Amino acid sequence: ADLRASAAAHGRDPDGLRVLAALDVDLGAGEYGAHPGHGGGPRPTPRGPLYRGGPVDLAELIARWHREGTVDGFHLTPVEPDRDLERLVNGTVPLLQHRGLFRTFYPGSTLRDHLGLARPANRYAVARGVS
Repeated sequence: ADLRASAAAHGRDPDGLRVLAALDVDLGAGEYGAHPGHGGGPRPTPRGPLYRGGPVDLAELIARWHREGTVDGFHLTPVEPDRDLERLVNGTVPLLQHRGLFRTFYPGSTLRDHLGLARPANRYAVARGVS
């Protein structure tokens, strides 16, 4: 809410603003990865917020933040890519797709297209038809 108010105060359309949360994810090596309810919320670290839990709890967290309007999307960084990427793709993503919170195809070729954002005017381009 504060970001959107700040955007409006600076002359920007707050509805054109998209808030993406950056989150490191550690989906565990079995000790907590398969047990729903263990995850909790992200914890602050020097690198930024860290989520430690299983794929099911991560899907629950994302769904809750979406439902509450906290963020529009996520940038998830696997702590151990060889392990966590597979758990994200085969665990968390299908759960989010089932809830309608993760797309099954991409409509465009750019991140701007994927987020449904209009292309801003190029301030360096010469306007056509102007003398």
